[in-house]
This record gives sequence, structure tokens and C-alpha cells, in this order.
Amino acid sequence: MSINITPFVTRRARLIAQMQAKGGGIAIIPTAPEVMRNRDAEYPYRHDSYFYYLSGFTEPEAVIVLVAGAKPQSILFCREKNLEREIWDGFRYGPEAARAAFGFDAAYAIDTIDTELPKLMANAQALYYALGSDSKLDAQVQRWLQSVRTQARAGVTPPSAAYDVQIMLDEMRLIKDASEIDLMQRSADIAAAAHRRAMQIARPGLREYHLEAEILHEFRRSGSQFPAYGSIVATGANACVLHYRASDTELKNGDLILIDAGCELDSYASDITRTFPANGTFSGPQKELYELVLAAQDAAIAETRPGKRFMDAHDAAVRILAQGMLDTGLLDKKKVGTLDDVIEKGDYRQFYMHRTGHWLGMDVHDVGDYRDAAAPGVDRPWRTLQAGMVVTVEPGIYVRPAEGVPEQYWDIGIRIEDDVLVTANGMHILSAAAPKTVADIEALMNNA
Repeated sequence: MSINITPFVTRRARLIAQMQAKGGGIAIIPTAPEVMRNRDAEYPYRHDSYFYYLSGFTEPEAVIVLVAGAKPQSILFCREKNLEREIWDGFRYGPEAARAAFGFDAAYAIDTIDTELPKLMANAQALYYALGSDSKLDAQVQRWLQSVRTQARAGVTPPSAAYDVQIMLDEMRLIKDASEIDLMQRSADIAAAAHRRAMQIARPGLREYHLEAEILHEFRRSGSQFPAYGSIVATGANACVLHYRASDTELKNGDLILIDAGCELDSYASDITRTFPANGTFSGPQKELYELVLAAQDAAIAETRPGKRFMDAHDAAVRILAQGMLDTGLLDKKKVGTLDDVIEKGDYRQFYMHRTGHWLGMDVHDVGDYRDAAAPGVDRPWRTLQAGMVVTVEPGIYVRPAEGVPEQYWDIGIRIEDDVLVTANGMHILSAAAPKTVADIEALMNNA
């Protein structure tokens, strides 16, 4: 398989340069372990995101070691070539082929790591490692350090400082490069096609799992390797459960259907939510609340651009939603007061209780500090958006039956979510191919 290794080689060089700026040292980044489903079968394997970000290598039982010193090195430890195991489990690169294919300076068999790591750690200035992320590897690292310490009388010293390498990688992963943006656009296009397919197939009498099956079919048919997360397909009152999982509830005439589903393509996620009527036509109350949520999303997307703070989009959405709650009578003005009162006291949380977005990338809830990492103190300001960041924008409204809540809105759950890339001059909606206006949704469903 041909792979463009340039982004991975570049990222390793960037991390080594950051390590050298701190005085040098050695970084250890493992991939994910294989996990057993039962005594003799494994779950489908998915590599660790940090590991893949630096390597492009997808095999299990592998570790990256980066040496930042007089002679910088990137080293891969991986499984030996084994033709017999390939009959059962599929192709293995082996160290030498992997070194050449993925642009490493050296590669060794994973079975030699206990011998090689103490040599590499000897006299290293610092250790860059995410302690606590892998208990088995934690124990190995402790043994390697102890092995180096036993050489003290020979003038050999272990690393004298330690840094969490994942924090450094979080900052790198937060700003997407051109290759990542291309993959995220393709992932969003596949997910958008899956949402269109679900809208076209939906009709009263089907069940939630029928729509989930159509979504998964479109994901895989288009080359996605996995869903990015467990798909949410929720009809009627189920849409008011934020993390509802697709089940067997029947789609009924007059109900809305909320689908929150995204795919993973070559390790990059999409995350799209659409809400639409089972019968193809919004009722009056449904349309009223839907257009309220859409207006909130429009306001939030307008705040998603360079120089704005991460929470500006949320604040804009809340202001629109809270005013709509007052206008529709979901919130009683006589009891809750003015718009500013509602926002200050948080009364809107009865119907909108989550944040308007999150980082998106290799993981659906991707890494990166939401507050200004350079600011001092505990109550740091929210992070300023920069070109290359990707966020979701996903306001919603969820109306459960309750005293004082107008009955025509009961059991209506609506969320509209898009994937938004911050660009140098503004923003770009990666998931724009998924219909979301009332007119576009109804046209698609009624002309299917």
C-alpha cells in the first residue's frame, strides 16, 4: 500500500524540535493494545490516535521512540515479519520494511524493546511519556529507568526531568494541516451522504435500527473504516435523550427523528446531526422550534472565525435559544423575567443543557485545551480560535413534558450539528452537503 509519509515525518521532526528546545531527551509513544472480546476473539483493532498521528502505522504491538539529542532519531518498534502468522492475521511489514515505508531512521522488533530502550534512555536529559495511559508500559518504563540507574558507577545517568508528551501532541493536533483537512472533508462528505440516505428511506412504520443500518451501509460503501462513534437514531420522545442509542422504536407519523452520526475515514472523524419529520413534513410546532435551533446555529457559526473565543459561539446560540423559549412560552416571562435574567440564572438549561460544540479531529471529541494554555491561574480565558482548528457547532432544544410547558411542544427533540473548519478569512462548513433547512429537508424526503 502506498502512503504519503511526508505529514508523519514532518510531525515527528516538529516534536523532536520542541524536545530539543526544552533541552532534549527521549519520547516514548505506544499504540493501542489489542482488546479481547471474549476468551479467543478480539474486538476490531483501532490504533492509538497519538501513535498514528506520528507514524501512519496501523499494526498493533508497536512503539515510537524519538531521540532529541546531538543525533536526532525517530525509531519504530514493531512485530517481526512472520509468514505463518500472516496466513491467519494478514500482512505484517516487519521492522525493515516498516522503516522504509514510513520514513523512520531505524526500526527494531518489538521483542527487543527491553534490551534497546535502556540504551536509548542512558544519559537522555528528559523523558517524554504519558504516565498512566498504559499500566503495562508504565511498568516497563520503570524497569528501563532502573536498568539505567544501575549503571551510575559507570557515569551513566537516567533522565532527570519528565514531561507529558500528550500535552505537546495535543497542541500540535489542534491545528490541522492540509492533509488532515482533506481527510476531514472527505469524512464529512461520506457522513452527509449517509444522512441524506436516511432521510430518503425514512417513513412511518420503519424502526430506528432500519435507519441506522442505512447509515452504516453508506459509511462502509464509501470507504469509511468505522463509525466515528455509536450512532444515535432517536424518534419521538427518544430524541430528548442526549446519548440515546439506536434501538427498535417504531417511526410514527407526526414524530421527528434525530440522527447524530459520523464516520471515521483513515483515522479522521466527522460528526453530523440532523433532525427531520418521519412523514416528510414538519408540523407547525416542530417547524417553529426547528427554525429556532437553526437560527441559533447560524448565530453560532457566525462567531466561529479567527480571533473569536471558543465560547463565543455557545454564548450566541444561548441568546437566540433563550429568547425563543420566552417567545414560545416554553419559559414563562412572568416567572423567569427578562432574557438577561434567563441567561444569568441558567433557566434555559431546562431545554438546552449541553455546550454548543467541541474540537473534532482524529477523535470525535478531539484533544486540545479549551482555555488559553498560556494564561496563568485557574480561571483562564477561553481559547482564541485560529485557522486550522475544527469545531462542531451543535445547538439543540429538548422539550420533555412538564407542568407549565405548552403541550404542543412536548417530546420534541431537535439538534442541528455541523463540522466547521476555521480558515484564515473566516470559516468553512465541512458538512454542508447534509440538508438542514426546512425547505431542503422536505424537498428531499418528498421527492425521494
